[in-house]
Amino acid sequence: MNRIVYILLATLVITSCGSTGLTRSSLYPKMYEEKPVTLLVMPPINNSANVDAKELLYTSISRPLAEAGYYVISPSLAMDILKQESAYDAELFIDQPLQKFRDYFGADAVVFSVIDSWAKQGLGINTKIRYIIKSTLTNDVLFDRSCDLYLDLSVNSGKSSSEKGLLGVLVELAVGALNTALTDQIEAARKANYFIFQDLPVGKYDNLYLKDQDFSADPKDVRRTVK
Repeated sequence: MNRIVYILLATLVITSCGSTGLTRSSLYPKMYEEKPVTLLVMPPINNSANVDAKELLYTSISRPLAEAGYYVISPSLAMDILKQESAYDAELFIDQPLQKFRDYFGADAVVFSVIDSWAKQGLGINTKIRYIIKSTLTNDVLFDRSCDLYLDLSVNSGKSSSEKGLLGVLVELAVGALNTALTDQIEAARKANYFIFQDLPVGKYDNLYLKDQDFSADPKDVRRTVK
């Protein structure tokens, strides 16, 4: 099912090529030059006030990367090793040589994420996340993209505030508050990941490997409101 969805999205991208003037190869040329196969996902760097954001995001990063054709080192295995080696804090390594991760894990590139915002806002959740993929061979940045995403959790009844009345508005506010539970925060992370990685050049294990260079791409920094 995921493959069918991806092919449809790819078709839409091809037909709209030129709409932004940007392509995957023009934005991320080093992904095609270095051709990373194995990725190591580091625990997120959490600059937000939400203490749970780090764990919430970490659990949702690997899947879109694997679906894009990359071999992603098991997050649970990587986490155990990183903790044992006192390497759990990604901020200590993001600006340092990454050869040690190539030697230890066999990773071609390391995926860093930075959470700048993760908070309830109105009737939804606002997240601002940046992803940086760096080569363990050259230490070059291969991919750098951010997404400012607002997940709208409001109940849309199709009526205006005057039609709903005070009670209706209060009920909607209460439901909206309930909707900001843990599952919705995870959904916010998943959707942010989708928008960030949708223009990632696909990996070796995808049929479109090295064939997507001319695909139209969105700017590196995107803003989205989704339900």
